[in-house]
Amino acid sequence: MYPNLYYAFKDLFGLEIPVLKIFQTFGFFVAVAFLAAAYVLTNELKRREKLGWLQGVPEKVIIGQGASQSEIIANALLGFLLGFKILGLFFQWSTASQDLQGYIMSTQGSLLAGVILGVAMGWYKYNSKKKTAKAKPEEKIIQVMPHQRVPDFTVMAAVAGLIGAKIFHNLENWNDFVQDPIGSLISFSGLTFYGGLIVASIVIINYARKKKINIKHLVDSAAPALMLAYGIGRMGCHFAGDGDWGIYNSAYASDSTGKVVKVAPAAFNSVVQKNANFFLQQYPSVDHIPHAAFEKPAALGFLPDWFFAYGYPHNVVKEGVQMTGCDGQYCKVLPVAVYPTPLYEIIACIGLFLVLWAIRKKITVPGVIFGIYLILNGLERFFIEKIRVNTKYDIFGFHPTQAEIISALMVIGGFVFIWYCRKNNTTATAVS
Repeated sequence: MYPNLYYAFKDLFGLEIPVLKIFQTFGFFVAVAFLAAAYVLTNELKRREKLGWLQGVPEKVIIGQGASQSEIIANALLGFLLGFKILGLFFQWSTASQDLQGYIMSTQGSLLAGVILGVAMGWYKYNSKKKTAKAKPEEKIIQVMPHQRVPDFTVMAAVAGLIGAKIFHNLENWNDFVQDPIGSLISFSGLTFYGGLIVASIVIINYARKKKINIKHLVDSAAPALMLAYGIGRMGCHFAGDGDWGIYNSAYASDSTGKVVKVAPAAFNSVVQKNANFFLQQYPSVDHIPHAAFEKPAALGFLPDWFFAYGYPHNVVKEGVQMTGCDGQYCKVLPVAVYPTPLYEIIACIGLFLVLWAIRKKITVPGVIFGIYLILNGLERFFIEKIRVNTKYDIFGFHPTQAEIISALMVIGGFVFIWYCRKNNTTATAVS
């Protein structure tokens, strides 16, 4: 596993570049997911604009205006923050590199570097605007197309999605939140996808209504992008080892170096008893540990063992037992291998993205593509929950997880939304 890009480059290329410790693997893949989704969304919006399904909105802009005081101050503040933290990191590398997350969330930094970069960026904003400023600024009406608002959508999705993901995760893991509320809120791990999706959707749809963008065509355009982003985001979960894995596969164990080894069914209890201290931190009793034995079928012998069970060595959440011969922050491995559910979701969601991308031109009723997305995503997540570790609720004798409840509602909502869209579709549109 690669907690940050330093570990990835060291393992894959044999290069030790200490500065790469700044870039968390999970965060890197989340950034890639946003960029990939923005690219796909932009292309699909452009296609629908060419077909006349989406139109631009006239907006007034001022040409030749100098930088406002608020723009200069905002640029200066951004420069100060970057200088204080990022440049300060190089001046305090010996201590900051030991705990980068702690450094970023602390008051440590370089005040001098912050002031210098803040002044420089404030001046740059003022000077760049001054070069294009006119003695008398002009008002101009331009058509702003939906695809030109994708940067706005992306920023809103990032901010609202992070807030929603944190809220839903802490609601799902309330006991952990109560024990350490500040740590839970600022932690780089612990994000619930559906929470982010719900909150970001509310914010973006509200924004789109104000900008007079057809909501059905917008969500149809977003459906493939959302599925792709989810798949890439799960790469971050898997390669960082952020704890978002499945139940234990008791047919396998992890040795002290992190390698997965096949064990006899009876050996599971032996491994559990040997590592009782670890298991009792998470479960009230070693007799109630969720597990299911499943050996690699002979027909799938070409697949590696870690496809069915993985110990997540060097995981970013530092969960497990100490690995032999390992020094540093990330030296833990799960004593019993788990089902690598993020890997399964990567494969499923990339495949479902290709399905949505393939059918998007064949279905012309606005809203139906998004309804299909809700059904596919809901089904995928509902069934993967069967082998994932999550908090269960007690509802009239049923014990679903938060994700199972939301995914079931997504499937039902998808069918209802398709019915509604088909019933209220009154215009025939051409296929591109």
